[in-house]
Amino acid sequence: MPASRTIAPPGETRTIKDLLSYRIHQLANALSRGAAARYRREFDVSLMEWRTIALLGDFAPMSLKDLARQSGLDKGLASRVVAGLVERGLVRRGTAADARELALSLTPAGRKVFRGLMRAAGERDAAFRAALTEAEMECLDSAIGKLLQAARQQL
Repeated sequence: MPASRTIAPPGETRTIKDLLSYRIHQLANALSRGAAARYRREFDVSLMEWRTIALLGDFAPMSLKDLARQSGLDKGLASRVVAGLVERGLVRRGTAADARELALSLTPAGRKVFRGLMRAAGERDAAFRAALTEAEMECLDSAIGKLLQAARQQL
């Protein structure tokens, strides 16, 4: 969508394309598609696998329940993603303090993939940030925080 497109004033929705939530969804999809293509090509991981590896790389050990919640996946899908990563030797299942849950963490091979993924993610992030001025970045950060708060209030 061109930057010069006229957006309907607040409260006056002409089409779905005027809805803020739709525009943010379109942006998120474009960002995700680009990330998914790069991570598949360079690291042979899906977007769900990338999120799992990134979360475990930063916050392991994690239970499956916490991993699912943090990644935005339902527990069944998170379990399937983890099972695939375990099978590929990137994630290990260990015993948590609470024996009823497993503690998930990265294997040495998983840590290597994590480092590569984070490098690639950092490059992508820098390119997106370069598209905005410092003032625009500050405004965006503030707007995202406010929108997240408003969205959570509507849950």
